[in-house]
Amino acid sequence: MIASMTGFARREATLPTGALVCELRSVNHRFLEAGLRLPEELRSLEGEFRAQLQRDLRRGKVDCTFSYRVGTQSDRQLEIDGAMLAQLKARLSEIAAAVPVGEVQPRVDLVDLLRFPGVLRESATDNEPMLAAARELFAGAIRDLCAMRASEGARLAKLITQRCDQLEALVGRVRVRLPEVHALIRVRFNERLGELRKDLDPDRLEQEIALLTQRLDVAEEMDRLTGHLTETRKIITSPEAAGRRLDFLMQEFNREANTLSSKSQDLETTRAAVDMKVLIEQMREQVQNIE
Repeated sequence: MIASMTGFARREATLPTGALVCELRSVNHRFLEAGLRLPEELRSLEGEFRAQLQRDLRRGKVDCTFSYRVGTQSDRQLEIDGAMLAQLKARLSEIAAAVPVGEVQPRVDLVDLLRFPGVLRESATDNEPMLAAARELFAGAIRDLCAMRASEGARLAKLITQRCDQLEALVGRVRVRLPEVHALIRVRFNERLGELRKDLDPDRLEQEIALLTQRLDVAEEMDRLTGHLTETRKIITSPEAAGRRLDFLMQEFNREANTLSSKSQDLETTRAAVDMKVLIEQMREQVQNIE
């Protein structure tokens, strides 16, 4: 079944250190384009997430956002690097010894020591639980996104099928009128000849009428429209990606409707061609959203 390229999914998990949220949004695009915004703790998973998107989705612009909110009861702690602090104290002692007696001795603020890079840092924590939670969240969000895109695709398939049924009814109307249209062409042609009041070769006259009828005949366009309708119904029930194929068919539909309109010598046929163009444009707008 066809799938839409539009969808949204959100998953959230509560960890001992805070809350992790994953959001996926997808919209129309000619190809698959993925954008990921990850906190520093999850940066190592970017390649894995991109590969998973490529496996599960074919087309669409997909934005993935992970946000991490540290909880108030977080077990993160600050620790001081004793070795770094000892080196700083030794260097400060060397500086103090190098200053002559009587001159102003350097004063060191403890806050300044803590600001020195590497002295104060967060205690090392095991990041693996967060990575595992992120993987689970991402997999669940993709499932939800695909389910939403499939549901929207089913709705689009229903709308396109309805338009196909209406198009088929219009094609049937035009087919029914073809014999009458051909007869009207012959009548008009004979009326014009009567106005000329000239003697013509009957055989040559029949040839001219046959050529004119063939040039204005739309039976071939009706056959191609019927074939396109059959192919459209086949595509929307196929498990393969259908967006590009349907887009091509919409161009073919439009070409046949334009040819029908240009050949028409009958008001009812012209009206049917206009109605066809309206339906085809409605289908084309829906197809732009199909994966």
